Amino acid sequence: MSTVIEQTVQARLVASAPRMETIPVTLRYDREDPFAVRMAFPPPATLEGAEVAWVFSRELLLAGVDAPMGVGDVRVHPYGYDRTVIEFHAPQGVAMVHIRTAELRRFLRRAQALVPAGREHLHLDLDHDLAELMRDAA
Repeated sequence: MSTVIEQTVQARLVASAPRMETIPVTLRYDREDPFAVRMAFPPPATLEGAEVAWVFSRELLLAGVDAPMGVGDVRVHPYGYDRTVIEFHAPQGVAMVHIRTAELRRFLRRAQALVPAGREHLHLDLDHDLAELMRDAA
């Protein structure tokens, strides 16, 4: 069984212009980092012209499709009956994307099948992580 789930979704980038640009965004979930979701934006959609990825809590995304969640760099909330808004706050500004809630739920169901909520700790290798920290500190 694969330990990684990747799913491309169509995201509508909210800009100051009246038209929202649609871009493909890749969602990634890895059993080796069971608490996190990675969302990668392609180079044409970024200020740097290079892929930009944000990593945030799977729990934040799971809760945010139903109710406003987050107070930090990443915030998630429902929008209308079929969209979810994800806001990314950085020193350069705020980026907002609209994604169909059904696509997010599909991704989250697949992640839940790989690592059920509340069982993430069973997939952590704390001994390995501690050894890496000790090696880096030396």
